[in-house]
Parts: sequence; structure tokens; C-alpha cells
Amino acid sequence: MGGIKEFKLKYKNKIMAHPKRKTSTTRRDKRRTHKNAVANNIATCPTTGQPHLFHHAHWHEGKLYYKGKVVAEKEVAV
Repeated sequence: MGGIKEFKLKYKNKIMAHPKRKTSTTRRDKRRTHKNAVANNIATCPTTGQPHLFHHAHWHEGKLYYKGKVVAEKEVAV
């Protein structure tokens, strides 16, 4: 069986990574950004007066509005 002497002879030129290396600041900052997320901005539709998220279409009284204009209407099954 191999012992510590054989291990040292076999791997004497190998450099192992240090276990307590400093992590980069950019990596740390990327990891911390999700904690500081802000709430989505809410806009008011000029046509209907309903609050909705910016850059998102919203339904009001069976019609789909986007940027204050009717994009689609919901069909009612008879």
C-alpha cells in the first residue's frame, strides 16, 4: 500500500488550490444583487385608468390593452 512518502514523491511538483483563496469582488457583488431587488414599477393606463406593470398588456372589461390601445378582445361563447 502507498503511504505518505509515496504520495509526496508522486505529487511533489503539483500545486493544489489554496482552500482560503479570496473571492473576487465582482463575484461577491453579483451574489448580493438579488437581495436588493426593487419592486416593479406600476403605471396607470391613460385610457382605462387601471394600474398595471410597465411594458405589459393588461385585461380590462374583456379587452386587452397595451399602451392605451385595444390589442385584442375576448370572444364570448354563445
